[in-house]
Amino acid sequence: MKIRVINRSTHPLPAYETEGSAGMDLRAFLEEKITLKPLERKIIPTGLFMELPLGYEAQIRPRSGLAFKSGITVLNSPGTIDADYRGEIKVLLINLSDEDFTVNDGDRIAQMIISRHETAVWEESVELSDTVRGAGGYGHTGL
Repeated sequence: MKIRVINRSTHPLPAYETEGSAGMDLRAFLEEKITLKPLERKIIPTGLFMELPLGYEAQIRPRSGLAFKSGITVLNSPGTIDADYRGEIKVLLINLSDEDFTVNDGDRIAQMIISRHETAVWEESVELSDTVRGAGGYGHTGL
């Protein structure tokens, strides 16, 4: 699949790091570093703009190493970029650690996955089919 992209950053386009990777790393595009204090959240620009085909979305997810080692994650995870959005891709990061964290220009801050999705059409009904689970939720199947 080809996706039209404008790269206003000074960094290479996102790429798959290995043959089996689902996500591509996004890099911060900053004029000066940004420090996130504990529990602080900030929107980090990437300098990227794209045109997704209809029926696709881009999901913005945390990088597992950054989350584990530094407590940095994507607050609205996964963030969704819709096919009709043409603005800059930005990442909402939050610092869940107890130490300041600095984001530098070019740092890999999140990963992006391109995914196909369906458009649902609601069909109103007065009843639903039965299943073994039924209405059981939130711990219904045990620990």
